[in-house]
Amino acid sequence: MMLKHVLIAEDQESASISVRKTLEDLGVTAIDYAYYCDDALLRIRKALAEDKPYDLLITDLHFEEDSQVQQLSGGAALITAARQAQPQLNVLVFSAENKPKVIDLLFTDLSINGYVRKARYDAQELKLAIKMIDQQRQHFPGHLRQQIQQKNAHQFTDFDITIISQLAQGQLQKNLPAYLQARHIKPSGLSSIEKRLNIMKETFGFSKNEQLVAFCKDNGII
Repeated sequence: MMLKHVLIAEDQESASISVRKTLEDLGVTAIDYAYYCDDALLRIRKALAEDKPYDLLITDLHFEEDSQVQQLSGGAALITAARQAQPQLNVLVFSAENKPKVIDLLFTDLSINGYVRKARYDAQELKLAIKMIDQQRQHFPGHLRQQIQQKNAHQFTDFDITIISQLAQGQLQKNLPAYLQARHIKPSGLSSIEKRLNIMKETFGFSKNEQLVAFCKDNGII
């Protein structure tokens, strides 16, 4: 195991203990903790100053606010700041977040090395992720990749997003043509609207507009 020095940024003590146990099972013993993002960043900077840099940061995304005011608002902000201090730091996100779009952005925008969702059998998933990162490989959970691939099975146009957003706000499908015409959006005919909705519902296996709207909300499309 090349990963020797690990920092866990996690505000839930039980989760932190679970991550530590997983690391110890893999033979990692140099493990530090931070319950706040600001403290985690201070530890990273201190380790660098002492020429004992961390090999891996394992962090949650969401940290519960309390009376201790923080400069860093959450895991994403911590990752950005940590990478500014130590560009080559490996980062594994361990979070309950399950929206594919949010997770996908962690890889594309923040270049994280792995993601594990807090769920059943997450200890096994953590071990696999840490092993893959140790081998300089990314770990992207298979079931989340499938969800993102499903989302990308349809390329949402601006027109699609407009009509779905209106449905989400309570607009009736039969009233959409008037809404589009008033804003000079084309096509605006009811048949064109129905055609786009049917294409999307067929792609994702939905039978109702409500299912499509819920899917788009859950995946951050609208």
